[in-house]
Amino acid sequence: MGGDRMTGARHVTWRKSSHSGQHSDCVEVRLAPSVGVRDTKDRDSGYLDVAPAAWVAFTRETAR
Repeated sequence: MGGDRMTGARHVTWRKSSHSGQHSDCVEVRLAPSVGVRDTKDRDSGYLDVAPAAWVAFTRETAR
């Protein structure tokens, strides 16, 4: 499972991909306020911030 951290006054939860199993070669995602995507192996190097609509389109397309 992804770790938690405080960002300002808000608590942000990161979740690891369910397809990664016990491996660290995966990404973590947080869903509020926008979608954040980061590398599990290097959590402190930052993250990609994605608009919610773009994330929905991406996950629909990759689920096929």
